[in-house]
Amino acid sequence: MKTDKSKVIYYKTDEEIELLRENGALVSKVLAHCASRLRPGMTGLELNKEAEELIRDNGAVPGFLGMYDYPYTIQVSLNSAVVHGMPTDKPFEDGDIISVDCGTLKHGYYGDSAHTFALGNVSKAGMKLLEVTKTSLQMGVDAFKVGRRIGDVSHLIQSYVERQHRMSCVRELVGHGLGRSLHEAPEVPNFGKKGKGPKIQEGLVVAIEPMVNLGRKEVYQAEDGWTILTKDNKPSAHFEYMIAVRESGADILSDHSVVEAAISANPELREVNLIGIYA
Repeated sequence: MKTDKSKVIYYKTDEEIELLRENGALVSKVLAHCASRLRPGMTGLELNKEAEELIRDNGAVPGFLGMYDYPYTIQVSLNSAVVHGMPTDKPFEDGDIISVDCGTLKHGYYGDSAHTFALGNVSKAGMKLLEVTKTSLQMGVDAFKVGRRIGDVSHLIQSYVERQHRMSCVRELVGHGLGRSLHEAPEVPNFGKKGKGPKIQEGLVVAIEPMVNLGRKEVYQAEDGWTILTKDNKPSAHFEYMIAVRESGADILSDHSVVEAAISANPELREVNLIGIYA
């Protein structure tokens, strides 16, 4: 989604971080539910309905619904769709790469997280794309330390994706701060130069979200006004965590362990493993 143009960075108190963590846990619960339900023949609209019910049953409201006039609770992006895909009644198929992005609003604070799922017989290249994207996210999380700059993290992600694996980081869309607004400063690009950007300080809360294309970096917007697609029609992947910066490092506010458990329990899904130093 579009990022707030404001340059003001709002550092969060411990109390605010715990409210954000509650939202992060709920978003993860929704993503885990989606993981448990994904199978060929199911549709994005079915997932969207269940996601909204789950969010409301937990005393929150959908964070995306109505934001910039977006008409759904979740975003479902298939294969060559990078992000912002709208749920439809088209059944999922074996071999689909399915990104689900979800937001919540509870106690006046937002949650925002995403996970990309491998449904059935995803190609070897598609699985490598998911592994590289997921690993680049973990690398970014680990690099988010007090005293560094945003550009240090952005450069690390870009170098890993583009130099080591010859894939592409999307330029038009970036991670972001979040709190009482879904999109706050600072922007967190997945490309950049060392030493550039705002200095990372304790109390910063951001959503880190690598968006990686198997092919070229160029994208375009579909006629629906939302879906972002790769120009070369090759697949894309998207993983997103909420983190809070502490003196000791990044505190992950998204509990994706529940998502991973749901994937493991669903025979229709393939597990996406971290690679390199995380293997």
